[in-house]
Amino acid sequence: MKATRDAFGDQLVYSGETNESIVALSADLGKATKINKFADAYPDRFFEIGIAENNMIGIASGLSEHGYKVFLASFASFLTGKYDTIRCSLSYSNSPCVVVGTHGGLAIGKDGVTQMGLEDMSLMRSLPDMCVINPSTYNQTKAVVKHLCENDLDCVNYLRLGRQPVAESYEDTVEFEFGKGVICRQKENPDAVVYSTGCVLSDVLDATKELNVTVIDMPFIKPIDKEIILNNESRLVFTVEDHSIIGGLGSSVSEVITDHGLNTRLCRIGVNDIFPESGSPADLYAKYGLDSTSIRERIVNEMDKQRD
Repeated sequence: MKATRDAFGDQLVYSGETNESIVALSADLGKATKINKFADAYPDRFFEIGIAENNMIGIASGLSEHGYKVFLASFASFLTGKYDTIRCSLSYSNSPCVVVGTHGGLAIGKDGVTQMGLEDMSLMRSLPDMCVINPSTYNQTKAVVKHLCENDLDCVNYLRLGRQPVAESYEDTVEFEFGKGVICRQKENPDAVVYSTGCVLSDVLDATKELNVTVIDMPFIKPIDKEIILNNESRLVFTVEDHSIIGGLGSSVSEVITDHGLNTRLCRIGVNDIFPESGSPADLYAKYGLDSTSIRERIVNEMDKQRD
């Protein structure tokens, strides 16, 4: 089991060997975000800005304007808290940087709510010219970072990563299509469809292993994969995310359902409209309904209601 933040650091070093236009910026959290791996390998292309996220965003915009492929990293809660600077210096300016927010969600544990990125995807999704990516495993994250390093980017990309090690659901050579979801478990006539994003995927797969449901991994929150939602229409749909249920995956899927007039009931599983407590990742997942047992119970209960 490895964390998605580790995949980011590992792939950035690998891609940096052949692409000298890649530069990396940190706001005093290089060890935690794993961007320090790039700093160790290519110190001449790494910039430690210190605890000055607004400055880091402005510098990233300038470097991008001069042709560099810029990765800037900090905790999701700290980076997206600088919303206005990201809005003006990156999004409005169309500076195609990769904004990397680590420590997303409840699973950061005892650091507490000030460190938890719980509204980050909602904030970034609201910005024009912004792609929001929330990969679920180490191998999938490596594929995402590889794509971002090797292709010309036409917008700002927000890459959300987790602190906790997660089970691997993909092969080392995972086939990756930018902007697309992945069907992890397909049922011919499912009772429901479950959409998962980010590091909760393994919990979702475990929770649903004995249920007649299709499970789809959605690494892209924006642009959302409308095609996979429309092609897997069901009367009962669930979204699961370690993020506020407001503005993230649940909201993205609900917009597709509404815009296309689907006859579907949507149940959003995530962090409700609250500030959570501090605790171990396992305790927090259990308390707020994101462990596999709680996810299974919620799905079974809602399927029972659907049958009544």
